[in-house]
Amino acid sequence: MIQPRTILRVADNTGAKTIRVFKILGGTRRRYAQLGDIVVASVQEAEPRKAVKKKEIVRAVIVRQKKAYRRKDGSYIRFDENAAVIVDGMEPKGGRIFGPIARELKERGFTKLISLAPEVV
Repeated sequence: MIQPRTILRVADNTGAKTIRVFKILGGTRRRYAQLGDIVVASVQEAEPRKAVKKKEIVRAVIVRQKKAYRRKDGSYIRFDENAAVIVDGMEPKGGRIFGPIARELKERGFTKLISLAPEVV
């Protein structure tokens, strides 16, 4: 359950460490984002001399969430942290992705993201 002002860990090598969500895309009064949703966020912490700088406005897709997500088969999946990957359209901005990624992203059309991930849960 990701909402505005939520701090997310960035799970790629763009240089951003944390981002703060300020808009959830996909509707005028959309309150919460979950796995596979795109959010607009501001970079809060970033590594020096990398692709993304502090205070930059980015779009990111949610790849991990603490709140349990119900799958179609009735099972639930949840992670230890809330994490996102910075994207440019449907393609990831970075060249590497860290940590496990939920399988639901493949159904949402993020196939390139799935192929870069070290583990798909």
